[in-house]
Amino acid sequence: MNVLIVGGGGREHAIAVKCSESKRVTKLYAAPGNAGIAQLAKCVDISVMDGEALVAFAKEKDIDLAIVGPDDPLVAGVADCFKDAGIKVFGPEKKAAIIEGSKAFSKDLMKKYGIPSAAYETFDNADDAIAYIENAKMPIVLKADGLALGKGVLICNDVEEAKAGVKTLMLDKQFGAAGDRIVIEEFMTGREVSVLCYCDGTHIKPMASAQDHKRAHDGDQGLNTGGMGTFSPSPFYTDDVDKFCKEHIYQPTMDAMKAEGRDFVGILFCGLMLTEDGPKVLEYNARFGDPEAQVVLPRMKNDIIDVMEACIEGRLNEIELVFEDKAAVCVVLASDGYPEHYEKGFPIEGLDTFADKDDYYVFHAGTKLVDGKIVTNGGRVLGVTAKGATLVDARANAYKATEWISFENKYMRHDIGKAIDEQ
Repeated sequence: MNVLIVGGGGREHAIAVKCSESKRVTKLYAAPGNAGIAQLAKCVDISVMDGEALVAFAKEKDIDLAIVGPDDPLVAGVADCFKDAGIKVFGPEKKAAIIEGSKAFSKDLMKKYGIPSAAYETFDNADDAIAYIENAKMPIVLKADGLALGKGVLICNDVEEAKAGVKTLMLDKQFGAAGDRIVIEEFMTGREVSVLCYCDGTHIKPMASAQDHKRAHDGDQGLNTGGMGTFSPSPFYTDDVDKFCKEHIYQPTMDAMKAEGRDFVGILFCGLMLTEDGPKVLEYNARFGDPEAQVVLPRMKNDIIDVMEACIEGRLNEIELVFEDKAAVCVVLASDGYPEHYEKGFPIEGLDTFADKDDYYVFHAGTKLVDGKIVTNGGRVLGVTAKGATLVDARANAYKATEWISFENKYMRHDIGKAIDEQ
């Protein structure tokens, strides 16, 4: 079959690798793709937000399956465009992707259906939010309601910091219209775990657990980013936690969305906090996490096309997901200065080192081909992933592999998965 991947980041490169391993894929295309994806697929310069152009291209190339990777096009309804055109598509429709597109919607959904999460209030007015903060327990969490590239969450330690956060989100519009409405949540403590789930609208099947590192600097310091690295599985996601989440979070979320007339077909990302009172939902995403996809998908033994088709056709219950016993760790190589100000356009050396090495991957996130040379083209440039018999082994392998890559202003955290060394 002919497959089109919509997107051009590390997540889409990980999806492209799995698609290229499928015996069912004849031709692979990506829009817009990147320099790494171009080694596996034919890349075409079409915006992920241009549903009309994407559908026209899909018709021209007889695309049998479109896979929509990023959050923006899903929330905007690009999956709907393919579906309306009669093209099979993997990714939730707009009415279901709202579970990521609006924090207020997802919090209200969890409250209505008794899905465990943090206590919260929603505000459309900055003055009302500030008045609420005056008497709120600190620390507290402020979240922009809309999409903000994974950065619209502020953890505030005192009242003045929280007031400044309201100003940043609602008045200064640092994240644009995403901050027109905000959610103010109680601050939860515990281990964070990410679980990606395949969904067919009725059934839901969790993949192997993972844990992301969002802050820019070592020791979880600095600004929130799209993710500086991740590992899988999480040693903190025990069998008991899995059982609880299946009964009280995953299936109830599927049932809630169906009850609301918003059947969810695609990937539901559940960001969890393992609190003293049990697992609670931090956030939902409507797609593969990035960089979580770079450690979870390399461990998945299933043919990704088989699983996606089962989701689309409502028969996910027939699929048994199988993951390798090996662990995986991904370290993101970024441009120094990310997520604020950074330079790009620097040549990248050492990529060929990965070509003949099993259990080592280099996923392109922000790269492009210029005059036959792959150069940096973003804040997060590459995701270097390695497997190992244990998480400690995988971590050592991943950091060894980061030394094979060089480019000017290369930056990375040095403590990705450090907590696993302490187990």
